[in-house]
Amino acid sequence: MSTSFDVMVIGGGPGGYVAAIRAAQLGLRTALVEERHLGGICLNWGCIPTKALLQGAEVAHTLAHAGDFGFSTGAVNFDIKRLVRHSREVAERLSGGIGYLMDKNNITLVDGRARLVGKGSLSVEADGRSLAYRADHIILATGARPRALPGVAPDGDRVWSYFEAMVPESLPESLLVIGSGAIGMEFSSLYHDLGVDVTLVEALGQLMPQEDAEVSGFARQLYERRGIKVRTATRVSAVRPDSDCVTCTLQAADGSEQTVTVERVILAAGVQGNIEDIGLEELGVQTEGSFISTDAWCRTNVAGIYAIGDVAGPPCLAHKASHEGVICVEKLAGVAGVYPLDGERVPGCTYCRPQVASVGLTEAAARATGRPVAVGRCNLQANGKALATGDASGFVKTVFDAASGELLGAHMIGPDVTEQIQGFGLAQSLEATDADLAATLFAHPTLSEAMHEAVLDAMGRALHQ
Repeated sequence: MSTSFDVMVIGGGPGGYVAAIRAAQLGLRTALVEERHLGGICLNWGCIPTKALLQGAEVAHTLAHAGDFGFSTGAVNFDIKRLVRHSREVAERLSGGIGYLMDKNNITLVDGRARLVGKGSLSVEADGRSLAYRADHIILATGARPRALPGVAPDGDRVWSYFEAMVPESLPESLLVIGSGAIGMEFSSLYHDLGVDVTLVEALGQLMPQEDAEVSGFARQLYERRGIKVRTATRVSAVRPDSDCVTCTLQAADGSEQTVTVERVILAAGVQGNIEDIGLEELGVQTEGSFISTDAWCRTNVAGIYAIGDVAGPPCLAHKASHEGVICVEKLAGVAGVYPLDGERVPGCTYCRPQVASVGLTEAAARATGRPVAVGRCNLQANGKALATGDASGFVKTVFDAASGELLGAHMIGPDVTEQIQGFGLAQSLEATDADLAATLFAHPTLSEAMHEAVLDAMGRALHQ
């Protein structure tokens, strides 16, 4: 097997394997180094298997409300192990598919842990031996892992990271989730729908701190209406695991404390980049916090070394990693017409119930730019498809530059909004204005009609509300 390549990619997640495929398509001799499983965290422990679990929670919700549609289900049995097995089967199938893509594109797959040992050179350790490799371009795509908090560390038993939360042997009776980003929101929703008593704690003043405040406030209302206990502006100062419970100390912003005892805790307080022991220090690769510093083309400060995906910093999203992989490879290969990633146009999706999706600036961020802003909204109570399906809790919000008509941001909460947000993403990419969107036909009856109505509302032309 050759040990010299044009491009070597370290890490087989959604950034790494896509970068390898694009490099091979461009005729570059390419190798991919992966220590554990192809697909990385997203495919094996994140994006994909969590959606399989959340689909199970959606089934539970549907069964609980079957009477609204005239069905009587009677007693329903549930097996958490079978749902977990389904999620693992999905992950394994997709991981195998990536292996097929490596073969199809003639990419050399190297099993083991890679480490930079010099400019253009690295070593890979596997099965107790080390092999040397060389490449003109080395792309670091080592991903990220759950971030621990002072005094709160996963132990795999009473205090879980998302790894343990995805493969429970049984359902706990009570659960405290620390952090209300996408991971925390999804696990809170999932476990509550499966019958668990859930408390959700967020250190900042609103749920989903990165989302528009109006969306976050509405999500909180719906979570509390469902029976999820929400604590914002509150941090978990200590957890004390015992043989059958975890005692947690919650400290509010005013300094007051509350003790909560639960069966399990999920730590979902963000991630940190996997930058340790890969040779960055020896080569002088610059980092910021736990992430590798890069320019607009994913280049580090060391020539020939690049970083993409989670290890290159937030937003830590699979689609951002894949897009960076393509940009990185096309730029180094000299492909014409390559554009850097616009970080303000990376869509975000949270698959809790209700779903949350957004792209671009929040209303507050848009107003902070000093530009004139026009905001439009459409409540799903005015949408026929939402009413017909029995799920009309939510709204669409659009934020435009009032002078130019530029779409600055779009924010959605409600059923299937994660499948609709790309419409606004396309609009931004194609530089469509409010007038362009207003003139676009939206099929009836669809949930997406609320997108159109929110645009019209921003123009003072709402028709159905």
